[in-house]
Amino acid sequence: MRHALSVDVEDWFQVGAFEKVIDKADWETLERRVERNTDAVLGLFSETGVKATFFTLGWVAERHPALIRRIADAGHEIASHGWDHQRVFTMDAATFRADLARARKVLEDAGGQAVTGYRAPSFSIDARTPWAHVELAEAGYTYSSSVAPLKHDHYGWPEAPRYAFRPLADADLLEVPVTVADLAGRRMATGGGFFRLLPSALMNFAVGQVSGDGQPAVFYFHPWEIDPGQPRVLNAPLRSKVRHYSRLGAMSGKLRELIRRHDWGRMDDVVAAARSRLQ
Repeated sequence: MRHALSVDVEDWFQVGAFEKVIDKADWETLERRVERNTDAVLGLFSETGVKATFFTLGWVAERHPALIRRIADAGHEIASHGWDHQRVFTMDAATFRADLARARKVLEDAGGQAVTGYRAPSFSIDARTPWAHVELAEAGYTYSSSVAPLKHDHYGWPEAPRYAFRPLADADLLEVPVTVADLAGRRMATGGGFFRLLPSALMNFAVGQVSGDGQPAVFYFHPWEIDPGQPRVLNAPLRSKVRHYSRLGAMSGKLRELIRRHDWGRMDDVVAAARSRLQ
C-alpha cells in the first residue's frame, strides 16, 4: 500500500497556535525561515528517495517563488494551503473563493504546474462550511485533504468519514481526510505535532490499521518542525508553546525512520488510487 506524504509549507509565525499573539500585519517584520527549512525537507526527501505533496501558502510562494520551482523541479506536487492561513470557517463563500484564486495563481506561476489539490489551514473544513466543497469543485480542484475526522480543541469534524469520500453527489471532488488512529473507539491524531510529541509507534500503528482496511495513510508535517533554532514567542500561551517547541530536535530522525518503514508517495497518486476504489 502506498501512503500519502505531505508537507504544509508555512513559516514558524504563521501557525494556528500563534494566531492570537502574532498579528498578520507584523509578518513582514519577522525573520523568515521557511525557505531554509523547506530546502532541508527537500534534502531529506532526496536522501530517502521519496516524492511528496507540498501544500503551500500563497503568501510564501509570492515571496519565495524560486523555492516553489525547486519543489516542482524535484518531482513533488505543488498544492494549495490557501493564501495566509486563514481558517475556512472564519470566511464566507465569496471570501473563500477569492482566497483560493489568489493562492492558486501565485503557486501555478511559481511552480509551472497545475494546482489541483487543497488543504485548509488547520483542517478547518467541517460542518460549519457546507459551501466549501462546492467552491473547491467549481474552482476545478480534484481533491481536498482538509478534514480531520476527530474532536480537537482547535479543529475537527468527528462525524466525517475516516477515509476518502465524495462530499458532493454531483461532482468528482474527493475529500481525503488525514489519518487518525482508532484506539478503543477513540480517534487520535497522528501527524504534525502529534507525531513529534508522541511515540512513533502510534503513527506506525495507524498506518498498519488503515492498511488493514485497504486504505492509504495520509501523513503531514511542517518545515518549521525540523527547526529547533527558530525564534521563541514568549507571550504565547503555555499550552501553545509546549505544543510548538517540544522535541523539534528529534523530528528529523523520526521522519527518516517513518519514511523508511513504509511506502510513501504524492497525494495526487494516492488520490487517483482512492478514486478507482470508490468507482
